[in-house]
Amino acid sequence: MVEGGRNRFLIPAGREGRHRRALPPFPEGRCFAGGCAGDIGAAPVPGKGGGRYQMMESRPRPHGTTLLSLSARVVLRMRRGKGKRKAEATKVPRVSRRRTEEEETELKEEVRCTLYWMSRAQRLQDNWAFLYAQRLALKQELPLHVCFCLVPKFLEATIRHYGFMLRGLQEVAEECAELNIAFHLLRGYAKDVLPAFVVEHGVGGVVTDFSPLRLPRQWVQDVRERLPEDVPFAQVDAHNIVPCWVASTKQEYSAWNIRGKIHAQLPEFLTEFPPVVRHPYPPSCPAEPIAWEACYSSLEVDRTVKEVEWATPGTAAGLAVLQSFIAERLKSFVFHRNDPNKAALSNLSPWFHFGQVSTQRAILEVQKHRHKYKESVDAFVEEAVVRRELAENFCYYNENYDSVQGAYAWAQTTLKLHAKDKRPFLYKLQELEQGTTHDPLWNAAQLQMVQEGKMHGFLRMYWAKKILEWTHSPEEALQFAIYLNDRYELDGRDPNGYVGCLWSICGIHDHGWTERAVFGKIRYMNYAGCKRKFDVRQFEHRYAPCALSQ
Repeated sequence: MVEGGRNRFLIPAGREGRHRRALPPFPEGRCFAGGCAGDIGAAPVPGKGGGRYQMMESRPRPHGTTLLSLSARVVLRMRRGKGKRKAEATKVPRVSRRRTEEEETELKEEVRCTLYWMSRAQRLQDNWAFLYAQRLALKQELPLHVCFCLVPKFLEATIRHYGFMLRGLQEVAEECAELNIAFHLLRGYAKDVLPAFVVEHGVGGVVTDFSPLRLPRQWVQDVRERLPEDVPFAQVDAHNIVPCWVASTKQEYSAWNIRGKIHAQLPEFLTEFPPVVRHPYPPSCPAEPIAWEACYSSLEVDRTVKEVEWATPGTAAGLAVLQSFIAERLKSFVFHRNDPNKAALSNLSPWFHFGQVSTQRAILEVQKHRHKYKESVDAFVEEAVVRRELAENFCYYNENYDSVQGAYAWAQTTLKLHAKDKRPFLYKLQELEQGTTHDPLWNAAQLQMVQEGKMHGFLRMYWAKKILEWTHSPEEALQFAIYLNDRYELDGRDPNGYVGCLWSICGIHDHGWTERAVFGKIRYMNYAGCKRKFDVRQFEHRYAPCALSQ
């Protein structure tokens, strides 16, 4: 909001992130270059993507803009008091041309900069969270700082994942320097290092990005509780095209349920990004040089899972993969995406996962070729938007997104009824990890994942379903599948991965099928079915142990 040259941040709700994207719209006719950031308090412009952010009105609207309905929006206010800060959620009136003092959070007069706490969206370009942070800094005529908190370990991440991430962050740091923005790599958990950084640097407001997963949500909560009371804090969904909490206000049962909701809002949200500009206000204190090798050496992660050669980290490399997909593979995507022997996939999931490439950018570029490859473009949008955001929806609204307890009642019942069924084979985790089962196709898929950090999407379904068939219980199957996925896949520890495992093992976003042993009514897949879809022998030969050792 703007009044007398002051900005308003949106403070996150009781469960972090449960508010609409915080970035104000860019009104028609307003520039975003040379320090002219437009009117922060301006309303959305219908048909221009303005509804993406939806903030309360702060003053009369510029000519040609209208106030969208805000009846469903929840704004949270922090109240001063003894002990911990208390949060109060308040419904915003449907149409409001007033703003009470209580509904406004302003920056202090003595602030020295604004801060973007980068976490999931590890890029500067095509990043709504970064754009919002820069916009606030430009409006306030303040320097902008970017920081990333490097934790020594994270779930099952190995040096494969950390190496990919750190090399991508080096590119971010270089781009920050070119844009006159200080980039700080803080070593430690955000709750321990970020609040002190905010105080030391006189940060007037903090902006961060969004993840629906449990641990990143906790990081946001911890930081919010430790920030000074007069430092506003905003969270922006820079990952999804339609913000997670806007796409739906509840857990959706299937792709069919959420598809219409997402497509209805794509015209509003699937818009071109404003440009990132060279920041005109230099940092008062430059960032300390980053000892990247020391950071790499300090990690407390498994180094036996080696980094891969086929995927070069960073936004530039990711965008090059996107362009190669459009030029070489998009035309055959719809026909061959389920054939592991064909080069038809985008291969973008590592860059999407680490936030080095925006899914929205990928869709914008792919849709330019819809007149030539309509079916392929539609299929790509289905997978990259509808299915991906369905996974975000599940993990955001279901606390048990990585547990059998998160499955639907019918699935839990059928799995429980067949939990004692005799399994045709039983394998230990080590046998699965080494790819030494009786099934050469499963072994090949597992070895592809171990060696390359990726597994073809169709085989990931077959792979997980066989784990259900070959372990003692659904609980053990899900535990093994998530462990292996998160340990070896470059895109592990991701909503897509959790939902993929639960779809295969627990029937999430699916329905009941013909009942059979072990699976109950969970959808079944077998070797013979794979043979009908593609040349199984060709894939097995490609990833046989002897072939990989050569």
